[in-house]
Amino acid sequence: MNPLSTLIEKFSSLRVLVIGDLMVDAYTWGKVNRISPEAPVPVVNVIKRESRLGGAGNVVLNIASLGAKPYVCSVIGDDATGETLQGILQAAGLSTSGIITEKGRPTTVKERVIAGSQQLIRVDSETEAPVSLASSKALLEQVKAWLPEVDVILFEDYDKGVLSTELIQEIISLAKAKQIPTVVDPKKKNFFAYSGATLFKPNLNELRDGLGLEAAAIAPETIAKTVADFKAAQSFTGLFVTMSERGVYMDFAADQIQIPAHIRQIADVSGAGDTVISIAACALAAGGSAAQIAELANLGGGLVCESLGVVPIDVELLKREAGKI
Repeated sequence: MNPLSTLIEKFSSLRVLVIGDLMVDAYTWGKVNRISPEAPVPVVNVIKRESRLGGAGNVVLNIASLGAKPYVCSVIGDDATGETLQGILQAAGLSTSGIITEKGRPTTVKERVIAGSQQLIRVDSETEAPVSLASSKALLEQVKAWLPEVDVILFEDYDKGVLSTELIQEIISLAKAKQIPTVVDPKKKNFFAYSGATLFKPNLNELRDGLGLEAAAIAPETIAKTVADFKAAQSFTGLFVTMSERGVYMDFAADQIQIPAHIRQIADVSGAGDTVISIAACALAAGGSAAQIAELANLGGGLVCESLGVVPIDVELLKREAGKI
């Protein structure tokens, strides 16, 4: 068994705390045979409808698929979508005890209409307003209760109001005191709120937008300096940038690694970032080197792009592909 496969075997002993924005990914699958007489748009004849976990929920599913035990902390609405979300978690055998429901708050749902392999439209129902102070305090108390049990904390931030600067910094401080690594999948609003995190993972566009950079700052010849400067300014142990067709770049402790993308038959990039961050968090907690974390996460992200829709990684497929590297 090669080192990457050995690392994957260690995932089954891990306990991963996922904190962030849960949502539902809803799909309407159908066929298009004509254009509407009412407007120049396709008429979709529905074949089936499906609801899946999205956002931090897809990360939770990825963690479970990798063999680790996920703990999830989030705030959702007390609505029908929230009930659907909790039902999906329970059907997957996952606990909902860390989920706080807030009266009057809508649960995020992203509805996709797909004909064949073509996504026609996406309709989002959500709020980006911060959760209430009471909900935030309840979430923090749940995190404190679980800290003695977990091996790594993963922040899954979608800018939907669950995570605030104060909450983020409180949790990072608590984690540091217990020597628990923290891994971050950021969005723009809280981009500078994660100082002191162990591993920060933006994609190239998030890095550019978050720092307000020109394209030249993220070009192949300048990305290393841009990453090193931001890593030092934010006191990260590591910064891991996913760069689509350019692969990934990792600056972790004293190591700098760039790995090209694996050539894949791309069907859908939705959810690839969730898979990458899930694998990176598990590989870090399992004691992987910077090169191993980057290689394995890069491999997994490519694999899920071969499936249509947001789907978690198949750990057996990951093992097989890792064995070829």
